[in-house]
Amino acid sequence: MKHYEINGKQYRLPNSLTDFQRQIYVHLIDWKWTNLGSEPGFFKNQPYDAILSEECVKQGHPLYQPIFNRFKEHQLKFPFKSHKFLGHMASSQAACANLFLPLLEDPQIGSLVLRSVKTDLSHIATDHLDRGFRIEFWDEPYNILNDHTKVSGTDADIAIAYYDFQGDLNLWMIEHKLTETEFTTCGGAKSQNRTCRHTCSPASAILEDKTLCYYHSGCGYRYWDITLKNPWLFYIEHIRTYHDCPFKGGMNQLWRNLVLAISLEDSRSQKYPYKKVYFSVVHHPKNNLLQPSINEFSKVIGYNDRFFAFSSDRLINQAIAINEPALTDWIRWYSALYFF
Repeated sequence: MKHYEINGKQYRLPNSLTDFQRQIYVHLIDWKWTNLGSEPGFFKNQPYDAILSEECVKQGHPLYQPIFNRFKEHQLKFPFKSHKFLGHMASSQAACANLFLPLLEDPQIGSLVLRSVKTDLSHIATDHLDRGFRIEFWDEPYNILNDHTKVSGTDADIAIAYYDFQGDLNLWMIEHKLTETEFTTCGGAKSQNRTCRHTCSPASAILEDKTLCYYHSGCGYRYWDITLKNPWLFYIEHIRTYHDCPFKGGMNQLWRNLVLAISLEDSRSQKYPYKKVYFSVVHHPKNNLLQPSINEFSKVIGYNDRFFAFSSDRLINQAIAINEPALTDWIRWYSALYFF
């Protein structure tokens, strides 16, 4: 923990923050102090101003209060773990629910807003998932990637089922980032169980022999199998130009989610009968720190439209533009909380 004095106020913040993170933390804490009180929460017995008190968490904060019951109902229908820091003002899980659940309450209104970034979306498929969505989505119970356990595995923060203008049923998987400076990196590259055989370079060698990847031969994950099976999506010759495996760093999370998406599409099971499956990242409009990984991953897939990124203000601006009274309070609340 580090003490900061900003504009005459004292803030207890994490030790290492970028300029963007510090600015949004201060904004979120100011909002908390104004709307929820100044009592701090604790982590490892240390008080932090960005963490909510136990009483605030019991009341459902920092979730938007009108969706709190819906969030809990959904969790009972499709069990998922609340993040360890759901009671943190900078929680991405909470921010994701706060962005999408108010829109999904009325599927007709939600379709009008979501279409501003997912342009082929005709209407939300309320006959699939939980009236069209699932939080912490993965291909339960199939586990096509063979990487899901009780504590880890590839999933998307939210998935939305929808019909396009041709009447086809599709799925849109979305990862939400708020203050994060990078995506999840490769755990296999850092595993103590790796042997000298498990090399992360050069990428060309891994393309020729997948067993050089610890995730493949040490864990049995199917990431490389699916990547090489789909050269129409993954630009193999571009991957070959990298010295280190391109999926060792921040592109790892993007890669895993996209191979999950394309696996679902290939399987076309009775439970997941989607013709096309897309994956997106939504981020704070002032968070530019994720852009290098997003840009590089777009090159790896040849700028295929199965992946794209957008900022959260695009949905808010569209919600303002349609001038729907049912969204007025939420727009005001969300904008005051997250935008600065």
